[in-house]
Amino acid sequence: MKKEILIFILLFTISLVSCDKEDTESKKEETKKIGVTQIVEHPSLDATFEGFKKALEENGFKEGKNIEYDVQNAQNDQNNSQTIAKNFAGDNLDLILAISTPSAQHAFNAIKDIPIVFSAVTDPVGAELVEAFDKPGDNITGTSDTHPEAISKTVSFIMDEIKAKKVGIIYNSGEQNSLVQVEKVEELVKEAGGKLVKTTVANSSDVKQASESLIGKVDAIYMPTDNTVASGLEAIIEIAENNKIPLFASDVDSMKRGAVAASGFDYKDLGYETGLMAIPILKGEKTCSEINVEYPKNFNLIINKKAAKNQGIKIKEEWSDLGEFYEE
Repeated sequence: MKKEILIFILLFTISLVSCDKEDTESKKEETKKIGVTQIVEHPSLDATFEGFKKALEENGFKEGKNIEYDVQNAQNDQNNSQTIAKNFAGDNLDLILAISTPSAQHAFNAIKDIPIVFSAVTDPVGAELVEAFDKPGDNITGTSDTHPEAISKTVSFIMDEIKAKKVGIIYNSGEQNSLVQVEKVEELVKEAGGKLVKTTVANSSDVKQASESLIGKVDAIYMPTDNTVASGLEAIIEIAENNKIPLFASDVDSMKRGAVAASGFDYKDLGYETGLMAIPILKGEKTCSEINVEYPKNFNLIINKKAAKNQGIKIKEEWSDLGEFYEE
């Protein structure tokens, strides 16, 4: 009888240990689900997501093991972006990553009970996503891709070093992030004694015609971080090179594709920074309201030597004092 009792106790103990082990492993391997909404395929926005994933992976959230991404791209269609947000609202998600201003706005308008972390948003306050950088929302926070001094550094270079008097700018008036930049650029150009020549587009197929309309009217072109214009960047570069009109960008990726210069940063770094914000939210250690919105930590003026030559600009070595050179 004693032997039977001992065997029972042993089996019972093994069963408890096994259950505890299974429970521990279950908790350890609990998969977090993240919905990713991105307005359009674009090197900067794509790099943002890559940086985000890298931050999570380096901190224990590995795709296929304990993290799952539902990646949705709106293909630069506002209606698609709204639909993605509405669908995410009904899904069992632990967090939403919204890449770009329209993606963040649509997610914020549709979703109130899931944490939203945005990235590559030009003006989070103007977009009415947050009250202030140090006053994030109950379920939203993130990173802006516009450092307060970045635009002024590029415009100063255009006006002082290129000696431009008339600067063209192409943008989609339907993108709130672009309106903010156009207003700032116009203010800076006027302060420097120049004139901003504005032309708008509704979709990427309009970009070439808009660029052609600036021929003979401007000394340089400034390209804001506009998702629609970015989709037609190659058309602008072709016109800039054929007509020797130097093109300047607001982001480093566009500069690498063929703009003369940009005051910017690596979007992968921005995404990484955004990922670090998401980690304490996923762990349940903090809420969005406890994490301030952040600017890019570092930026610099970068000059593309090849693009400058193609667009009729002679490089001055003293420009190295203003920033750094990019060579393919």
